Amino acid sequence: MSTVKLWTEEEVAADPRVKAVFEDIRATRKSDFVNNFWRALANQPALLERTWSSIKEVMVQPGALDPLTKELIYITASTINGCSYCIHSHTAAARAKGMTDQQHAELLAVIGMAAETNALANALQILVDPEFSVK
Repeated sequence: MSTVKLWTEEEVAADPRVKAVFEDIRATRKSDFVNNFWRALANQPALLERTWSSIKEVMVQPGALDPLTKELIYITASTINGCSYCIHSHTAAARAKGMTDQQHAELLAVIGMAAETNALANALQILVDPEFSVK
């Protein structure tokens, strides 16, 4: 259960700031669906605007990383941070961008391997090789 109210369509329509962001979300994603993350942030219109603007800049604007790679990274970070909502949301987004079941399985194997070796390196306090430093 959410710790804040999730805005209904009627509440969104009554607030011009929130309505503008929701319309942009729909237009950018080419979908009528606005998920609960945005409905929760609607309680703070400035936070909603700022977060949507940042998401568009990082996840939507073309860059050196393709959209699927960005989603795979987001899934990884969400897994590390323990955000079940984000894991689900960005796994769905990755699937929509073409992620196959085999790619998903391989991604999870990489995340699991990194978690294991990170824990070992931290527990053993292994010194970083000088060759890994930027020169």
